Amino acid sequence: MISEKTLVDEVSGWLRVFSDGSVDRTWTGPPEVEFLATPIAPNEKLSDGVATRDVIIDSNSGLSVRIYVPEKKPDDNQKLPLLLHFHGGGFCISRAEWYMYYHFYTRLVSSARAICVSVEMRLAPEHRLPAAIDDCYSALHWLRAVARAESSEPWLEAQADFSRVFLIGDSSGGNLVHEVAARAGSDDLEPLKLAGGIPIHPGFVRAERSKSEIKNQSDSAFLTLDMLDKFLAMSLPLGSTKDHPITCPMGSAAPPLAGLELPPFLIPVAELDLIRDSELEYIEEMKKAGKDVELLLSQGVSHSFYLNKIAVDSDPKTREETDRLIEAISDFIKRH
Repeated sequence: MISEKTLVDEVSGWLRVFSDGSVDRTWTGPPEVEFLATPIAPNEKLSDGVATRDVIIDSNSGLSVRIYVPEKKPDDNQKLPLLLHFHGGGFCISRAEWYMYYHFYTRLVSSARAICVSVEMRLAPEHRLPAAIDDCYSALHWLRAVARAESSEPWLEAQADFSRVFLIGDSSGGNLVHEVAARAGSDDLEPLKLAGGIPIHPGFVRAERSKSEIKNQSDSAFLTLDMLDKFLAMSLPLGSTKDHPITCPMGSAAPPLAGLELPPFLIPVAELDLIRDSELEYIEEMKKAGKDVELLLSQGVSHSFYLNKIAVDSDPKTREETDRLIEAISDFIKRH
């Protein structure tokens, strides 16, 4: 007898989980915003001032990355700094190829004069954490292999400065920046060097609700309390709470921050982000642990505002804060 497939859980618009373990990530929200989650095909010829290509970096697992290289300018250095990007989505949704990332990272690499390598990591609930961390760390090791001429990627060999690698990630990708940087601190990456980390609106939370979670709970299209709770329930190791070290690296269950070898961090925080309070707590604990940390506070905007192309185009405040964010990241990269 064949059992009927039934809906077990869903995150409105984004994801549906069924009784047979299958997951449907077809967008079912408002059609006018569907383009943000539409894949953009790579274009190895220049488009929007940037060339892109997709590369499989592990033939066994199928792990792949998308590479962004900006159009060369006369005053560019011969080699450009390298951004290793970890996308957000609560560890459960998003792809590196989505338009929301394409529109931001084409702008960022052009502004920062940098190359971006964005990881197509495995997603939960099919692959719970630490699967995404392992994939992102594998991508860092692949960059090391290219730097050592043990693996080949012509675009990076010709143009990337492996002594200036920055980890960058948004939302849950910010958690991955912390995790990968912490692992890398005790690893031999030579000749590759981590020059900095940029966790943007990182998904740091505690099991106990913060004041900002209660106050700003329905503020953002990109993050609601329901999304936060469900994505983390689907992605954290079974039996874990939000006090798990991956989501609460400043908590008592996590390795002491003082004992981690971390590069300088720039941490952008949005004033109206529902997880703002725990992000600020992380920054304070990092400072107490003697880490080199800079805060960039974006006023009057909410979680992942800069990825919302509709708001960037239509709302002057969102546009202004997006410009400021890109300028600050570009400046951080130039200084390190």
